[in-house]
Amino acid sequence: MTRFFLKLVETSDPELLRRAMEWLYGFVRPHLRAILLLLGLSFGASLLVLAQPWLTKTLIDDGLLAKDFGKLVQVAMAMIAVGILGTVLSGINRYLHTRLSGRILFALRDDLYRHLQQLSPAFYGRRRIGDLLSRLDGDVAEIQRFAVDSLFSAVSSVIGLIGAVTLMLLLSWQLSLLLALLIPIEVLWLRWMRRKVEREVRSLRERSADVSSFLVETLPAMKFIQAAGQQQRESRRLEHLGQGYMSQLLKLQVTEFFTHAVPGTLTSLSRACAFLIGGYWVVQGTWQLGALIAFSTYLGMAVGPVQSLLGLYVALQRMTVSLGRVMELQQEPVPVRQPDSPRSMPDGPGELRLEAVHFAHDQRNEAVLRGVDAGIPGGLKVAISGASGVGKSTLIDLLQRFYDPDEGRILLDGIDLRELDLQALRRRIAVVSQDIVLFRGSLADNLAYAAPDASREALEQVARLARLDSLIESLPQGLDSQLGERGQQLSGGQKQRIAIARALLQDPLILVLDEATSAVDEATEREVIAAIDQLFAGRTRILISHRPSTLAQADLELRLENGLLRQLEVEHHDR
Repeated sequence: MTRFFLKLVETSDPELLRRAMEWLYGFVRPHLRAILLLLGLSFGASLLVLAQPWLTKTLIDDGLLAKDFGKLVQVAMAMIAVGILGTVLSGINRYLHTRLSGRILFALRDDLYRHLQQLSPAFYGRRRIGDLLSRLDGDVAEIQRFAVDSLFSAVSSVIGLIGAVTLMLLLSWQLSLLLALLIPIEVLWLRWMRRKVEREVRSLRERSADVSSFLVETLPAMKFIQAAGQQQRESRRLEHLGQGYMSQLLKLQVTEFFTHAVPGTLTSLSRACAFLIGGYWVVQGTWQLGALIAFSTYLGMAVGPVQSLLGLYVALQRMTVSLGRVMELQQEPVPVRQPDSPRSMPDGPGELRLEAVHFAHDQRNEAVLRGVDAGIPGGLKVAISGASGVGKSTLIDLLQRFYDPDEGRILLDGIDLRELDLQALRRRIAVVSQDIVLFRGSLADNLAYAAPDASREALEQVARLARLDSLIESLPQGLDSQLGERGQQLSGGQKQRIAIARALLQDPLILVLDEATSAVDEATEREVIAAIDQLFAGRTRILISHRPSTLAQADLELRLENGLLRQLEVEHHDR
Protein backbone atom coordinates (compact mmCIF):
# COMPACT_ATOMS: atom_id res chain seq x y z
CA MET A 1 0.00 0.00 0.00
CA THR A 2 2.81 2.41 0.90
CA ARG A 3 4.66 1.67 -2.36
CA PHE A 4 1.49 2.37 -4.29
CA PHE A 5 1.14 5.81 -2.75
CA LEU A 6 4.84 6.56 -3.24
CA LYS A 7 4.62 5.78 -6.92
CA LEU A 8 1.32 7.52 -7.47
CA VAL A 9 2.08 10.78 -5.69
CA GLU A 10 5.63 11.00 -7.05
CA THR A 11 6.65 12.94 -3.98
CA SER A 12 10.10 14.50 -3.66
CA ASP A 13 10.35 13.15 -0.12
CA PRO A 14 9.26 9.48 -0.10
CA GLU A 15 10.58 8.91 3.41
CA LEU A 16 8.29 11.61 4.78
CA LEU A 17 5.31 10.15 2.92
CA ARG A 18 6.15 6.68 4.22
CA ARG A 19 6.12 7.96 7.80
CA ALA A 20 2.90 9.84 7.10
CA MET A 21 1.15 6.75 5.77
CA GLU A 22 2.37 4.68 8.72
CA TRP A 23 1.02 7.37 11.06
CA LEU A 24 -2.32 7.30 9.25
CA TYR A 25 -2.51 3.49 9.19
CA GLY A 26 -2.02 3.49 12.95
CA PHE A 27 -5.51 4.97 13.33
CA VAL A 28 -7.11 2.55 10.86
CA ARG A 29 -5.55 -0.64 12.29
CA PRO A 30 -7.67 -0.78 15.50
CA HIS A 31 -10.86 -0.82 13.40
CA LEU A 32 -9.96 -3.65 10.99
CA ARG A 33 -12.83 -5.88 12.15
CA ALA A 34 -15.38 -3.11 11.64
CA ILE A 35 -13.83 -2.40 8.24
CA LEU A 36 -14.10 -6.07 7.22
CA LEU A 37 -17.76 -6.11 8.29
CA LEU A 38 -18.46 -3.02 6.23
CA LEU A 39 -16.62 -4.48 3.26
CA GLY A 40 -18.82 -7.57 3.50
CA LEU A 41 -21.94 -5.42 3.57
CA SER A 42 -20.65 -3.39 0.62
CA PHE A 43 -20.01 -6.60 -1.32
CA GLY A 44 -23.55 -7.81 -0.68
CA ALA A 45 -25.06 -4.43 -1.60
CA SER A 46 -23.03 -4.31 -4.83
CA LEU A 47 -24.28 -7.77 -5.87
CA LEU A 48 -27.87 -6.69 -5.29
CA VAL A 49 -27.32 -3.59 -7.44
CA LEU A 50 -25.85 -5.75 -10.21
CA ALA A 51 -28.84 -8.09 -10.04
CA GLN A 52 -31.41 -5.40 -10.88
CA PRO A 53 -30.57 -4.90 -14.62
CA TRP A 54 -30.43 -8.67 -15.18
CA LEU A 55 -33.83 -9.04 -13.55
CA THR A 56 -35.10 -6.25 -15.81
CA LYS A 57 -33.76 -8.14 -18.86
CA THR A 58 -35.48 -11.34 -17.69
CA LEU A 59 -38.73 -9.50 -17.03
CA ILE A 60 -38.79 -7.99 -20.54
CA ASP A 61 -37.51 -10.90 -22.60
CA ASP A 62 -38.91 -13.89 -20.68
CA GLY A 63 -42.00 -12.23 -19.26
CA LEU A 64 -43.39 -9.38 -21.36
CA LEU A 65 -42.18 -10.34 -24.82
CA ALA A 66 -42.75 -14.05 -24.20
CA LYS A 67 -46.23 -13.22 -22.78
CA ASP A 68 -45.55 -15.42 -19.75
CA PHE A 69 -47.50 -13.78 -16.92
CA GLY A 70 -46.33 -16.30 -14.32
CA LYS A 71 -42.71 -15.53 -15.11
CA LEU A 72 -43.55 -11.84 -15.00
CA VAL A 73 -44.94 -12.17 -11.46
CA GLN A 74 -41.94 -14.20 -10.29
CA VAL A 75 -39.40 -11.71 -11.59
CA ALA A 76 -41.39 -8.75 -10.24
CA MET A 77 -41.47 -10.32 -6.77
CA ALA A 78 -37.73 -10.99 -6.99
CA MET A 79 -37.14 -7.34 -7.93
CA ILE A 80 -39.18 -6.20 -4.90
CA ALA A 81 -37.25 -8.52 -2.57
CA VAL A 82 -33.91 -7.40 -3.97
CA GLY A 83 -34.95 -3.74 -3.60
CA ILE A 84 -36.05 -4.15 0.04
CA LEU A 85 -32.94 -6.13 0.99
CA GLY A 86 -30.73 -3.57 -0.74
CA THR A 87 -32.40 -0.73 1.19
CA VAL A 88 -31.90 -2.52 4.51
CA LEU A 89 -28.24 -3.26 3.76
CA SER A 90 -27.71 0.33 2.64
CA GLY A 91 -29.17 1.71 5.90
CA ILE A 92 -27.06 -0.58 8.09
CA ASN A 93 -23.99 0.16 6.00
CA ARG A 94 -24.53 3.90 6.25
CA TYR A 95 -24.95 3.82 10.04
CA LEU A 96 -21.85 1.68 10.62
CA HIS A 97 -19.84 3.70 8.13
CA THR A 98 -20.74 6.99 9.82
CA ARG A 99 -19.77 5.58 13.22
CA LEU A 100 -16.43 4.29 11.92
CA SER A 101 -15.66 7.54 10.09
CA GLY A 102 -16.39 9.60 13.21
CA ARG A 103 -14.18 7.45 15.40
CA ILE A 104 -11.22 7.69 13.04
CA LEU A 105 -11.75 11.42 12.47
CA PHE A 106 -11.71 12.25 16.18
CA ALA A 107 -8.79 9.89 16.83
CA LEU A 108 -6.77 11.75 14.18
CA ARG A 109 -7.77 15.14 15.56
CA ASP A 110 -7.12 14.12 19.18
CA ASP A 111 -3.64 12.84 18.33
CA LEU A 112 -2.71 16.06 16.53
CA TYR A 113 -4.15 18.17 19.36
CA ARG A 114 -2.16 16.20 21.96
CA HIS A 115 0.99 16.87 19.94
CA LEU A 116 0.17 20.58 19.78
CA GLN A 117 -0.24 20.57 23.56
CA GLN A 118 3.44 19.65 23.91
CA LEU A 119 4.82 22.48 21.77
CA SER A 120 6.46 25.56 23.23
CA PRO A 121 5.01 29.08 23.46
CA ALA A 122 7.51 30.08 20.76
CA PHE A 123 5.72 27.80 18.28
CA TYR A 124 2.39 29.55 18.89
CA GLY A 125 4.14 32.90 18.70
CA ARG A 126 5.14 32.31 15.09
CA ARG A 127 2.05 30.47 13.82
CA ARG A 128 -1.36 31.83 12.91
CA ILE A 129 -4.13 30.37 15.05
CA GLY A 130 -6.50 30.43 12.08
CA ASP A 131 -4.08 28.28 10.09
CA LEU A 132 -3.82 25.79 12.96
CA LEU A 133 -7.64 25.63 13.14
CA SER A 134 -7.81 25.03 9.39
CA ARG A 135 -5.41 22.11 9.68
CA LEU A 136 -7.13 20.62 12.72
CA ASP A 137 -10.53 20.89 11.07
CA GLY A 138 -10.47 20.87 7.27
CA ASP A 139 -7.23 19.03 6.60
CA VAL A 140 -7.81 16.29 9.18
CA ALA A 141 -11.33 15.76 7.78
CA GLU A 142 -9.91 15.50 4.25
CA ILE A 143 -7.46 12.82 5.40
CA GLN A 144 -10.22 10.90 7.18
CA ARG A 145 -12.47 11.02 4.10
CA PHE A 146 -9.75 9.50 1.97
CA ALA A 147 -8.67 6.92 4.56
CA VAL A 148 -12.22 5.63 5.14
CA ASP A 149 -14.71 6.87 2.54
CA SER A 150 -12.39 6.37 -0.43
CA LEU A 151 -11.51 2.86 0.75
CA PHE A 152 -15.12 1.70 0.67
CA SER A 153 -15.77 3.63 -2.52
CA ALA A 154 -12.83 1.85 -4.14
CA VAL A 155 -13.99 -1.59 -2.99
CA SER A 156 -17.55 -0.97 -4.17
CA SER A 157 -16.24 0.37 -7.46
CA VAL A 158 -13.98 -2.64 -8.06
CA ILE A 159 -16.82 -5.05 -7.31
CA GLY A 160 -19.19 -3.08 -9.51
CA LEU A 161 -16.68 -2.85 -12.34
CA ILE A 162 -15.81 -6.55 -12.32
CA GLY A 163 -19.47 -7.55 -12.09
CA ALA A 164 -20.63 -5.13 -14.78
CA VAL A 165 -17.86 -6.07 -17.22
CA THR A 166 -18.49 -9.78 -16.67
CA LEU A 167 -22.21 -9.39 -17.37
CA MET A 168 -21.52 -7.14 -20.38
CA LEU A 169 -19.27 -9.83 -21.86
CA LEU A 170 -22.02 -12.40 -21.34
CA LEU A 171 -24.48 -10.16 -23.17
CA SER A 172 -22.20 -9.02 -26.04
CA TRP A 173 -18.43 -9.16 -26.18
CA GLN A 174 -18.46 -7.04 -29.37
CA LEU A 175 -20.18 -4.06 -27.74
CA SER A 176 -17.93 -4.47 -24.70
CA LEU A 177 -15.04 -3.22 -26.84
CA LEU A 178 -16.51 0.28 -26.39
CA LEU A 179 -15.38 0.11 -22.76
CA ALA A 180 -11.86 -0.91 -23.78
CA LEU A 181 -11.67 2.27 -25.88
CA LEU A 182 -13.26 4.52 -23.27
CA ILE A 183 -11.13 3.69 -20.21
CA PRO A 184 -7.65 4.58 -21.60
CA ILE A 185 -8.91 7.98 -22.76
CA GLU A 186 -10.31 8.77 -19.32
CA VAL A 187 -7.08 7.64 -17.62
CA LEU A 188 -4.95 9.91 -19.79
CA TRP A 189 -7.28 12.87 -19.22
CA LEU A 190 -7.30 12.56 -15.42
CA ARG A 191 -3.54 12.10 -15.32
CA TRP A 192 -3.15 15.37 -17.22
CA MET A 193 -5.51 17.21 -14.84
CA ARG A 194 -3.94 15.84 -11.65
CA ARG A 195 -1.24 18.47 -11.00
CA LYS A 196 -3.59 21.35 -11.75
CA VAL A 197 -6.08 20.09 -9.16
CA GLU A 198 -3.32 19.65 -6.59
CA ARG A 199 -2.04 23.22 -7.02
CA GLU A 200 -5.50 24.73 -6.76
CA VAL A 201 -6.48 22.67 -3.71
CA ARG A 202 -3.34 23.80 -1.88
CA SER A 203 -4.05 27.41 -2.77
CA LEU A 204 -7.67 27.08 -1.59
CA ARG A 205 -6.50 25.70 1.77
CA GLU A 206 -4.20 28.68 2.20
CA ARG A 207 -6.98 31.15 1.35
CA SER A 208 -9.28 29.42 3.85
CA ALA A 209 -6.58 29.70 6.53
CA ASP A 210 -6.26 33.43 5.76
CA VAL A 211 -9.98 33.97 6.44
CA SER A 212 -9.86 31.90 9.65
CA SER A 213 -6.81 33.80 10.88
CA PHE A 214 -8.51 37.14 10.22
CA LEU A 215 -11.59 36.15 12.23
CA VAL A 216 -9.55 34.72 15.12
CA GLU A 217 -7.48 37.90 15.21
CA THR A 218 -10.23 40.51 14.94
CA LEU A 219 -13.24 39.11 16.83
CA PRO A 220 -11.55 39.17 20.28
CA ALA A 221 -10.25 42.69 19.49
CA MET A 222 -13.62 44.13 18.42
CA LYS A 223 -13.73 46.65 21.29
CA PHE A 224 -10.36 48.08 20.22
CA ILE A 225 -11.41 48.15 16.55
CA GLN A 226 -14.56 50.08 17.46
CA ALA A 227 -12.62 52.49 19.67
CA ALA A 228 -10.17 53.17 16.83
CA GLY A 229 -13.03 53.66 14.35
CA GLN A 230 -11.60 51.04 11.96
CA GLN A 231 -14.70 48.93 11.37
CA GLN A 232 -14.85 49.81 7.68
CA ARG A 233 -11.16 49.05 7.25
CA GLU A 234 -11.53 45.58 8.76
CA SER A 235 -14.71 44.97 6.76
CA ARG A 236 -12.80 45.76 3.57
CA ARG A 237 -10.02 43.38 4.64
CA LEU A 238 -12.54 40.58 5.19
CA GLU A 239 -14.23 41.39 1.87
CA HIS A 240 -10.86 41.22 0.10
CA LEU A 241 -10.01 37.90 1.74
CA GLY A 242 -13.47 36.55 0.94
CA GLN A 243 -13.14 37.56 -2.71
CA GLY A 244 -9.76 35.86 -2.90
CA TYR A 245 -11.19 32.67 -1.38
CA MET A 246 -14.24 32.74 -3.67
CA SER A 247 -12.07 33.32 -6.74
CA GLN A 248 -9.88 30.35 -5.87
CA LEU A 249 -12.93 28.22 -5.04
CA LEU A 250 -14.48 28.99 -8.43
CA LYS A 251 -11.21 28.15 -10.18
CA LEU A 252 -11.14 24.82 -8.40
CA GLN A 253 -14.80 24.18 -9.22
CA VAL A 254 -14.18 24.85 -12.93
CA THR A 255 -11.13 22.59 -12.93
CA GLU A 256 -12.98 19.79 -11.18
CA PHE A 257 -15.96 20.28 -13.49
CA PHE A 258 -13.84 19.70 -16.59
CA THR A 259 -12.01 16.89 -14.81
CA HIS A 260 -15.29 14.98 -14.49
CA ALA A 261 -17.28 16.47 -17.41
CA VAL A 262 -15.03 15.10 -20.15
CA PRO A 263 -15.30 11.48 -18.93
CA GLY A 264 -19.05 11.95 -18.45
CA THR A 265 -19.47 13.18 -22.02
CA LEU A 266 -17.47 10.25 -23.35
CA THR A 267 -19.72 7.89 -21.39
CA SER A 268 -22.83 9.44 -22.97
CA LEU A 269 -21.34 9.03 -26.43
CA SER A 270 -20.50 5.40 -25.69
CA ARG A 271 -24.03 4.65 -24.54
CA ALA A 272 -25.42 6.32 -27.64
CA CYS A 273 -23.18 4.14 -29.79
CA ALA A 274 -24.29 1.06 -27.87
CA PHE A 275 -27.96 1.91 -28.52
CA LEU A 276 -27.32 2.52 -32.21
CA ILE A 277 -25.48 -0.76 -32.78
CA GLY A 278 -27.53 -2.83 -30.36
CA GLY A 279 -30.76 -1.24 -31.59
CA TYR A 280 -29.89 -2.26 -35.14
CA TRP A 281 -29.38 -5.85 -33.92
CA VAL A 282 -32.76 -5.77 -32.16
CA VAL A 283 -34.48 -4.48 -35.30
CA GLN A 284 -32.79 -7.23 -37.31
CA GLY A 285 -34.02 -9.77 -34.77
CA THR A 286 -30.54 -11.01 -33.81
CA TRP A 287 -30.69 -9.58 -30.27
CA GLN A 288 -33.35 -9.13 -27.62
CA LEU A 289 -34.68 -5.80 -26.37
CA GLY A 290 -34.15 -6.70 -22.71
CA ALA A 291 -30.52 -7.58 -23.41
CA LEU A 292 -29.99 -4.17 -25.05
CA ILE A 293 -31.49 -2.33 -22.09
CA ALA A 294 -29.50 -4.43 -19.62
CA PHE A 295 -26.27 -3.88 -21.58
CA SER A 296 -26.80 -0.10 -21.67
CA THR A 297 -27.41 -0.13 -17.93
CA TYR A 298 -24.30 -2.21 -17.26
CA LEU A 299 -22.26 0.11 -19.48
CA GLY A 300 -23.25 3.02 -17.26
CA MET A 301 -22.60 0.91 -14.17
CA ALA A 302 -19.14 -0.01 -15.50
CA VAL A 303 -18.16 3.52 -16.41
CA GLY A 304 -19.33 4.85 -13.02
CA PRO A 305 -16.85 2.71 -11.05
CA VAL A 306 -14.11 3.58 -13.53
CA GLN A 307 -14.75 7.27 -12.93
CA SER A 308 -14.85 6.68 -9.17
CA LEU A 309 -11.54 4.82 -9.27
CA LEU A 310 -9.98 7.50 -11.44
CA GLY A 311 -11.56 10.11 -9.16
CA LEU A 312 -9.49 8.59 -6.37
CA TYR A 313 -6.53 9.91 -8.31
CA VAL A 314 -7.83 13.44 -7.81
CA ALA A 315 -8.92 12.70 -4.23
CA LEU A 316 -5.41 11.44 -3.53
CA GLN A 317 -3.99 14.82 -4.54
CA ARG A 318 -6.37 16.61 -2.20
CA MET A 319 -5.50 14.21 0.61
CA THR A 320 -1.77 14.55 -0.10
CA VAL A 321 -2.01 18.32 0.29
CA SER A 322 -3.87 17.95 3.59
CA LEU A 323 -1.57 15.18 4.80
CA GLY A 324 1.45 17.35 4.08
CA ARG A 325 -0.03 20.25 6.05
CA VAL A 326 -0.91 18.00 8.99
CA MET A 327 2.44 16.22 8.99
CA GLU A 328 4.17 19.61 9.03
CA LEU A 329 2.60 20.08 12.46
CA GLN A 330 3.09 16.45 13.48
CA GLN A 331 6.81 16.68 12.65
CA GLU A 332 7.24 19.87 14.68
CA PRO A 333 9.83 18.90 17.31
CA VAL A 334 8.76 18.82 20.94
CA PRO A 335 11.37 20.93 22.78
CA VAL A 336 10.62 19.60 26.27
CA ARG A 337 9.89 15.95 26.98
CA GLN A 338 8.96 13.91 29.99
CA PRO A 339 12.00 12.04 31.41
CA ASP A 340 11.99 8.28 30.86
CA SER A 341 12.22 7.60 34.60
CA PRO A 342 11.02 10.76 36.35
CA ARG A 343 12.00 11.34 39.94
CA SER A 344 9.34 12.18 42.50
CA MET A 345 8.96 15.77 43.61
CA PRO A 346 11.27 16.68 46.48
CA ASP A 347 9.87 17.49 49.92
CA GLY A 348 12.10 20.54 50.36
CA PRO A 349 10.99 24.15 50.91
CA GLY A 350 11.28 25.12 47.24
CA GLU A 351 14.94 26.13 46.95
CA LEU A 352 15.95 27.13 43.43
CA ARG A 353 19.47 27.24 42.00
CA LEU A 354 20.54 28.34 38.54
CA GLU A 355 23.94 27.12 37.44
CA ALA A 356 25.55 28.75 34.37
CA VAL A 357 22.19 29.00 32.58
CA HIS A 358 22.38 30.12 28.94
CA PHE A 359 19.29 30.48 26.77
CA ALA A 360 18.27 31.99 23.43
CA HIS A 361 14.84 31.63 21.84
CA ASP A 362 16.52 31.04 18.49
CA GLN A 363 20.12 30.15 17.86
CA ARG A 364 20.26 32.93 15.29
CA ASN A 365 19.20 35.51 17.88
CA GLU A 366 21.12 37.04 20.74
CA ALA A 367 21.03 35.06 23.99
CA VAL A 368 18.52 36.23 26.60
CA LEU A 369 20.38 34.61 29.51
CA ARG A 370 24.18 34.43 29.45
CA GLY A 371 25.51 32.22 32.19
CA VAL A 372 23.12 33.04 35.01
CA ASP A 373 24.29 31.82 38.43
CA ALA A 374 21.89 32.47 41.29
CA GLY A 375 20.44 30.83 44.35
CA ILE A 376 16.95 31.41 45.77
CA PRO A 377 16.56 29.88 49.25
CA GLY A 378 13.27 28.11 49.83
CA GLY A 379 10.48 29.84 51.70
CA LEU A 380 11.54 33.42 50.89
CA LYS A 381 9.77 36.25 49.15
CA VAL A 382 11.98 37.13 46.16
CA ALA A 383 11.68 40.27 44.04
CA ILE A 384 12.98 40.19 40.46
CA SER A 385 13.23 43.48 38.60
CA GLY A 386 14.58 44.54 35.23
CA ALA A 387 13.70 46.48 32.12
CA SER A 388 11.05 45.22 29.71
CA GLY A 389 12.30 42.52 27.37
CA VAL A 390 15.38 41.50 29.36
CA GLY A 391 14.05 37.96 29.93
CA LYS A 392 12.16 37.95 33.24
CA SER A 393 9.21 36.05 31.81
CA THR A 394 11.61 33.77 29.93
CA LEU A 395 13.22 32.92 33.26
CA ILE A 396 9.82 31.86 34.61
CA ASP A 397 9.17 29.78 31.46
CA LEU A 398 12.43 27.95 32.18
CA LEU A 399 11.28 27.26 35.74
CA GLN A 400 8.09 25.68 34.38
CA ARG A 401 10.05 23.85 31.66
CA PHE A 402 8.32 25.37 28.68
CA TYR A 403 11.93 25.50 27.52
CA ASP A 404 15.14 23.89 28.74
CA PRO A 405 18.40 25.85 29.07
CA ASP A 406 20.76 25.66 26.09
CA GLU A 407 23.55 25.27 28.63
CA GLY A 408 23.63 24.87 32.40
CA ARG A 409 20.86 23.60 34.61
CA ILE A 410 18.15 24.65 37.08
CA LEU A 411 17.76 22.76 40.34
CA LEU A 412 14.70 22.51 42.59
CA ASP A 413 15.70 21.42 46.07
CA GLY A 414 18.88 19.95 44.60
CA ILE A 415 17.25 18.04 41.71
CA ASP A 416 17.60 19.04 38.04
CA LEU A 417 14.21 20.08 36.67
CA ARG A 418 14.77 17.80 33.67
CA GLU A 419 14.70 14.78 35.99
CA LEU A 420 11.30 15.60 37.53
CA ASP A 421 7.86 14.59 36.34
CA LEU A 422 6.80 17.40 34.01
CA GLN A 423 3.14 17.63 35.04
CA ALA A 424 3.96 17.37 38.75
CA LEU A 425 6.54 20.15 38.39
CA ARG A 426 4.09 22.49 36.69
CA ARG A 427 1.42 21.77 39.29
CA ARG A 428 3.86 22.80 42.03
CA ILE A 429 4.77 26.11 40.33
CA ALA A 430 1.79 28.45 39.94
CA VAL A 431 2.27 31.54 37.78
CA VAL A 432 -0.07 34.51 37.72
CA SER A 433 0.76 36.87 34.85
CA GLN A 434 -0.68 39.97 33.21
CA ASP A 435 -2.34 37.91 30.48
CA ILE A 436 -5.18 36.23 32.30
CA VAL A 437 -6.73 33.17 30.66
CA LEU A 438 -10.43 32.62 31.37
CA PHE A 439 -12.60 29.98 29.74
CA ARG A 440 -16.29 29.88 28.93
CA GLY A 441 -18.00 28.52 32.04
CA SER A 442 -18.88 29.54 35.57
CA LEU A 443 -16.69 31.54 37.93
CA ALA A 444 -16.36 28.39 40.06
CA ASP A 445 -15.18 26.38 37.05
CA ASN A 446 -12.51 28.96 36.26
CA LEU A 447 -11.31 29.14 39.86
CA ALA A 448 -11.03 25.35 40.06
CA TYR A 449 -9.42 24.88 36.64
CA ALA A 450 -6.03 23.77 38.05
CA ALA A 451 -7.67 22.00 41.01
CA PRO A 452 -10.89 20.42 39.65
CA ASP A 453 -11.50 18.41 42.85
CA ALA A 454 -11.52 21.46 45.13
CA SER A 455 -14.44 21.72 47.55
CA ARG A 456 -16.98 24.53 47.60
CA GLU A 457 -15.56 25.76 50.90
CA ALA A 458 -12.08 25.98 49.39
CA LEU A 459 -13.42 28.01 46.46
CA GLU A 460 -15.14 30.44 48.79
CA GLN A 461 -12.02 30.77 50.95
CA VAL A 462 -9.65 31.67 48.09
CA ALA A 463 -12.27 34.04 46.67
CA ARG A 464 -12.26 35.93 49.99
CA LEU A 465 -8.45 35.98 50.14
CA ALA A 466 -8.27 37.39 46.60
CA ARG A 467 -10.89 40.05 47.44
CA LEU A 468 -13.50 38.71 45.01
CA ASP A 469 -16.40 39.29 47.43
CA SER A 470 -17.79 42.33 45.63
CA LEU A 471 -17.59 40.61 42.23
CA ILE A 472 -19.40 37.51 43.50
CA GLU A 473 -22.13 39.65 45.09
CA SER A 474 -22.65 41.54 41.82
CA LEU A 475 -23.10 38.37 39.76
CA PRO A 476 -26.67 36.99 39.53
CA GLN A 477 -25.72 33.44 40.54
CA GLY A 478 -22.59 34.16 42.54
CA LEU A 479 -19.85 31.58 42.01
CA ASP A 480 -22.10 29.69 39.59
CA SER A 481 -22.53 32.67 37.24
CA GLN A 482 -21.34 32.21 33.67
CA LEU A 483 -18.38 34.42 32.71
CA GLY A 484 -18.72 34.14 28.94
CA GLU A 485 -15.87 33.68 26.49
CA ARG A 486 -12.56 35.05 27.88
CA GLY A 487 -14.52 36.86 30.59
CA GLN A 488 -14.79 39.96 28.43
CA GLN A 489 -17.39 41.58 30.70
CA LEU A 490 -14.90 41.67 33.60
CA SER A 491 -12.42 44.43 34.37
CA GLY A 492 -8.68 43.85 34.29
CA GLY A 493 -8.50 43.97 38.08
CA GLN A 494 -11.30 41.42 38.46
CA LYS A 495 -9.56 39.06 36.05
CA GLN A 496 -6.31 39.34 37.98
CA ARG A 497 -8.05 38.61 41.28
CA ILE A 498 -9.59 35.49 39.72
CA ALA A 499 -6.15 34.39 38.51
CA ILE A 500 -4.65 34.96 41.99
CA ALA A 501 -7.47 32.97 43.62
CA ARG A 502 -6.94 30.18 41.11
CA ALA A 503 -3.23 30.06 41.96
CA LEU A 504 -3.97 30.00 45.68
CA LEU A 505 -6.35 27.09 45.17
CA GLN A 506 -3.63 25.20 43.29
CA ASP A 507 -1.61 25.18 46.53
CA PRO A 508 1.80 25.36 44.84
CA LEU A 509 5.27 24.95 46.28
CA ILE A 510 6.39 28.07 44.40
CA LEU A 511 4.11 31.01 43.58
CA VAL A 512 5.13 33.47 40.85
CA LEU A 513 3.36 36.81 40.45
CA ASP A 514 4.47 38.18 37.07
CA GLU A 515 2.98 41.70 37.03
CA ALA A 516 -0.07 39.98 38.51
CA THR A 517 -1.29 43.00 40.50
CA SER A 518 -0.68 45.65 37.87
CA ALA A 519 -4.42 46.12 37.23
CA VAL A 520 -5.45 46.62 40.86
CA ASP A 521 -4.95 49.66 43.06
CA GLU A 522 -2.12 49.73 45.60
CA ALA A 523 -4.46 49.31 48.58
CA THR A 524 -5.95 46.13 47.13
CA GLU A 525 -2.48 45.00 46.11
CA ARG A 526 -1.23 45.34 49.68
CA GLU A 527 -4.16 43.31 51.00
CA VAL A 528 -3.72 40.56 48.38
CA ILE A 529 0.04 40.27 48.94
CA ALA A 530 -0.45 40.29 52.70
CA ALA A 531 -2.91 37.42 52.35
CA ILE A 532 -0.44 35.57 50.11
CA ASP A 533 2.37 36.13 52.63
CA GLN A 534 0.19 34.75 55.37
CA LEU A 535 -1.11 31.78 53.42
CA PHE A 536 2.24 30.92 51.79
CA ALA A 537 4.50 31.62 54.74
CA GLY A 538 7.43 29.22 54.48
CA ARG A 539 6.99 28.78 50.71
CA THR A 540 8.89 30.42 47.88
CA ARG A 541 7.21 33.49 46.41
CA ILE A 542 8.65 35.23 43.35
CA LEU A 543 7.36 38.72 42.51
CA ILE A 544 8.08 40.36 39.16
CA SER A 545 6.88 43.93 38.71
CA HIS A 546 7.77 47.44 37.61
CA ARG A 547 5.84 48.85 40.58
CA PRO A 548 8.15 49.46 43.59
CA SER A 549 5.33 48.85 46.08
CA THR A 550 4.88 45.34 44.70
CA LEU A 551 8.53 44.49 45.34
CA ALA A 552 8.71 46.07 48.79
CA GLN A 553 9.33 43.95 51.87
CA ALA A 554 11.04 41.24 49.81
CA ASP A 555 13.55 38.99 51.57
CA LEU A 556 15.76 38.91 48.47
CA GLU A 557 15.98 41.34 45.57
CA LEU A 558 17.44 40.29 42.21
CA ARG A 559 17.88 42.34 39.07
CA LEU A 560 18.10 40.88 35.57
CA GLU A 561 20.14 42.91 33.09
CA ASN A 562 22.51 42.10 30.25
CA GLY A 563 21.59 38.44 30.53
CA LEU A 564 22.78 38.14 34.13
CA LEU A 565 20.97 38.00 37.46
CA ARG A 566 22.58 39.92 40.27
CA GLN A 567 21.55 40.39 43.88
CA LEU A 568 20.64 43.85 45.18
CA GLU A 569 20.82 45.16 48.68
CA VAL A 570 17.45 44.76 50.31
CA GLU A 571 15.69 47.97 51.26
CA HIS A 572 12.48 47.61 53.23
CA HIS A 573 9.97 50.32 52.36
CA ASP A 574 7.26 51.58 54.64
CA ARG A 575 3.85 51.03 53.28
